[in-house]
Amino acid sequence: SRQRSWGVPIPVFYDKETGNEVLLDDNTLDHIEKLFAEQGTDAWWKLDEKDLLPDCYKGEADKWKKGTDTMDVWFDSGSSWAGVASARDELQYPADLYLEGSDQHRGWFQSSLLTSVAVNDQAPYKAVLTHGFVLDEKGFKMSKSLGNVINPLQVIEGGINKKLEPAYGADVLRLWVASVDYSGDVNIGPNIIKQTFESYRKLRNTARYLIGNLVDFVPEGQEGSTAVPYDDLPSLDKWMLGKLGAVLREADEAMDLYQFQRAIQEIVRFTTADMSNFYLDVAKDRLYISAVDDIRRRSCQTVIHALLEGLAKAIAPTLPHMAEDIWQNLPYTKSTESVFEGGWPTKLAAFPEHENDKWEFIRLVRDDVNKMLEGARTDKLVGASLDAAAYVYAPDEEKHKILEDLVGDEHLIVPPVKTNGVDELRTVLMLSQVHVVQSQDEISSACDEKYVSGSDTASGCIVGVSKAAGTKCGRCWFFDTQVGKLGLPHDDACQRCNDAIEVWERKTGQPFTRPAVEEEQPV
Repeated sequence: SRQRSWGVPIPVFYDKETGNEVLLDDNTLDHIEKLFAEQGTDAWWKLDEKDLLPDCYKGEADKWKKGTDTMDVWFDSGSSWAGVASARDELQYPADLYLEGSDQHRGWFQSSLLTSVAVNDQAPYKAVLTHGFVLDEKGFKMSKSLGNVINPLQVIEGGINKKLEPAYGADVLRLWVASVDYSGDVNIGPNIIKQTFESYRKLRNTARYLIGNLVDFVPEGQEGSTAVPYDDLPSLDKWMLGKLGAVLREADEAMDLYQFQRAIQEIVRFTTADMSNFYLDVAKDRLYISAVDDIRRRSCQTVIHALLEGLAKAIAPTLPHMAEDIWQNLPYTKSTESVFEGGWPTKLAAFPEHENDKWEFIRLVRDDVNKMLEGARTDKLVGASLDAAAYVYAPDEEKHKILEDLVGDEHLIVPPVKTNGVDELRTVLMLSQVHVVQSQDEISSACDEKYVSGSDTASGCIVGVSKAAGTKCGRCWFFDTQVGKLGLPHDDACQRCNDAIEVWERKTGQPFTRPAVEEEQPV
């Protein structure tokens, strides 16, 4: 652009001899307008006077000299609302959005505004969005001389050495764009893309886990549905659906405001913190241990189904390939052939919040217990969390009441009596036994003082851990004092697991055979 006459030419002709007489009328303007429409404004510089003049003046071509003056350099793009938006049937005027870099406030944005207001007394756009510039990882401007230019195609397809420069695909590049605060300058480089890929992989792995646990699930509205109605769901499941609804509403609002960073950060946070680290972690017992049609399992699958479809549709604007990949691998009859045919999940976004304070408190208790478990693991007192028992004292009466209501049966039995088997401390904390006590002294008498917390915990409770009582169930790995004492068909399994095995045998018509355990060979 710096090697040419820059700017829109003023289509005027001057008398060669006097330099004062001007030729500029409807005939000349109409002819030049047609030339510009066919060849662009460069036609003024490429053609001579004979071609630039209309037929009625061609005989005087030797008399006139085309002018070399230009209008404002931004007039060409500044009038694009007339030459592009208004001139094309598929577009509209005013435009919904003008998008450009932050240097255009005095350029394209302003020239468009001035020309449109002057002609039509209105702005040519309904909204303006500006962004910063892309810098390298150290914050330097990219230039060929510095060798720090990042080629987007290389991010997508990878370099020559795929180990050093792997092919991340278009979705990872799109995720990086959506993850940064574009209102200012943004940084990109191999390390930043690698970090973005970790978020991408977390989303993908979570989706794979959800799909894998819906293989025998039939959604609501389909023949033979195994879904559980919302009103029959446990409190924990309603809480999770409420969190999903809140995230979808937040993401929808953020995207409407072009705040893509806010939307994608909330989706990634929800997937990592609420889904993977908590809900899906404690759901394993329900999904893998419960009998096939146990309501504990089916209610969990009902929530997982909502989480999977909500996740797919929420990421679709940003990660279209992953979203469609999820949709094409749904293990049940889909409502639409493509994820993009169903629109935004407004039904899922309508789930109300449910007992947020209660479950956020329980999560804090869980964090406090896990901190005590770290020391117990280090000292080899316990291995997995199911090897442990916890003692919890809540000085606050309201918190104590919440904990008391979530105390389950003393033993692992089906059907449960005290709780629904889901809204239960043993399940949520993933511990074999949980004792809600009336004083700190009870904790001190049951636990070594090195495994007892202070009163300055996140939950406000005092917690202690010890080794669980009883024998380890060979199937669910929970400890129970009745394992091996009830004369059940599978004597090394708890009553709950014996029931699940019996249900499986009736359903399949096959006897349950325990997988052989390979003996360790001497070295």
